[in-house]
Amino acid sequence: MERLTLGEILTAVNGTLLGQFNDLSATVDSVVTDSRKALPDALFVPLVGERFDGHAYINAALDAGAAGCFTARERESYLPGKFYIKVASPLRALRDLAAYYRAKFPIPLIGITGSVGKTTTKDMVAAVLGMKYKVLKTEGNMNSREGMPLTLLRLNNSHEIAVIEMGMSQAGEIDYLSAIARPDVAVITNIGDAHIENLGSRENILKAKCEMFNHLKKGGTAILNGDDELLSGLKDTLPFETVFYGSGEQAQYRAKDISSGQSSICCTAVTPQGEYEMEIPALGQHMIYPAMTAAAVGARFGMTREQIVEGILQFEPTKMRMNVLRRGQNITILNDTYNANPQSMRAAIGVLGDSRSAFKMAVLGDMFELGSLAPALHSGVGEYLGKAGIHCLVAVGELSKHMAAAARSAGVPMVFHCPDKGAAIPVLKENVRTDSTILVKASRGMAMEELVDYLKRITTED
Repeated sequence: MERLTLGEILTAVNGTLLGQFNDLSATVDSVVTDSRKALPDALFVPLVGERFDGHAYINAALDAGAAGCFTARERESYLPGKFYIKVASPLRALRDLAAYYRAKFPIPLIGITGSVGKTTTKDMVAAVLGMKYKVLKTEGNMNSREGMPLTLLRLNNSHEIAVIEMGMSQAGEIDYLSAIARPDVAVITNIGDAHIENLGSRENILKAKCEMFNHLKKGGTAILNGDDELLSGLKDTLPFETVFYGSGEQAQYRAKDISSGQSSICCTAVTPQGEYEMEIPALGQHMIYPAMTAAAVGARFGMTREQIVEGILQFEPTKMRMNVLRRGQNITILNDTYNANPQSMRAAIGVLGDSRSAFKMAVLGDMFELGSLAPALHSGVGEYLGKAGIHCLVAVGELSKHMAAAARSAGVPMVFHCPDKGAAIPVLKENVRTDSTILVKASRGMAMEELVDYLKRITTED
C-alpha cells in the first residue's frame, strides 16, 4: 500500500476526528481488520458482526502500533498520539476508502465471479498476465465485502494490472464490490446452484452475477462461459464487447482435442489469434475453462501465444483446491476441501473417475446453502458417483445421507454413511488400500481437511 494521509482518509470516508490528535499530514501504510495483525502506521477497522464487535479490540490494535482507527461511536478515552475517525459504519468506511484508493491507480482490473471456479480462474489469469505484467491478485478467500477492499488497498505503484475475485451469497453483493473495483474486464465462470437457498433460482443467481456489468468501465469487455446455458443466452444482448470461451463451436476461445495425463491435461486452443497447443498442469477436463479464460484475457491485453502458453504452465492451485498429494504404495489423495457445490462436486468426481487407480474412493461431506433443494442435489451427486465408476463412498454429515442412499441405488459397490468426521476415521482406516485414489471434498464448514490430515498420517511418504 502507498501511504495515505489522515486528511485523505477523512475526505474519502466523510469522517470526523475525535480526541486531541489533529495532524492531518500523519500517514498510514496499511489497513487491517484483525488487531493481531496491526503494525506500526496501520489503520485499524473494527468490523462488527452478529457474534463479534471489533470496537472491543481498538486499544489492542493501537497498543500494537496502529496509528489510528475507525470507530462508530465515541470512546471513553483516547490514547495520546493516536487518531480516531468517527464513521457511521466501519464496513462502509472501508468500502469508501478502498474506492478512493482504487481511483488513484488507473490500471486495468479484471473482475471474476461465478458459482464455481472463481479462485482457479483468478489464479490462472494471474499466472498468464504475470508473464508480462506486475500483477495484484486476490489472495486466499479475500473476495467478500470485508476482504476485497483489503485486497485493493494492497495496490502499490509497482502494479500494472489487477485480478480481483468477487464472491457473493445474496443479491446486491456483486454490485457492491464492483462499484469499488470498477473493472475493465468482467469474467463470469458459470451459473450453478451455490447460494440458491438465498437467491431462489439459477435465473436469480444469473441476475446477481451480472451486477458486475453495472460498473464495467466504458470500452470494457465481458468474458463469459459459452458452455453455460444461462450465460450463453446473453449473446447479442449486452451493450459492450462480449467474448465467449468453452468447448462449443460458438466460443471464440475454445479447447479441442482434449487429453488427460497423470498430472496434466493437454488440448488445442482455437482462438482468433490462431490455434496452438496448450498443457494445463492440473487434473480434470473442466480445467479447460480457466485456461481458455486466461487465453482470452491475455489476448485482450496484448500477450503473445508463447506468453499465454508459458503462463498457464506456471499455474499453481490455491491450497485445498484439487491439490494432488502423492503417497507411498501408489496412493494419491485429491485434497479439494476448500468448498463444494453440486457442480464442483461433479467436476471433482470426474477427476477421480478418470484416475488410473485400481480403487477409487470418494470421501464427501455436506454441501451447504442449498435450501429445500439440498436432499435432491445431494442425491444427484450420489447418482453421479455410480455413473463415474467410483468404487467406494464415505459420506460424512447429515445431508450426505441422501448422497449415500442414491449412491447405493446407482451401484456404487461400497457405501458408508458417517454422521461426522469422527465416525469416518475407522472407516478410512479399514478401507484405504494400495493403488488407490482418494478424493476428499465438502463445503468449507465441514473442515474436511482434517480427514486429509488423517489420511496423510495413515499413509507413508512417497
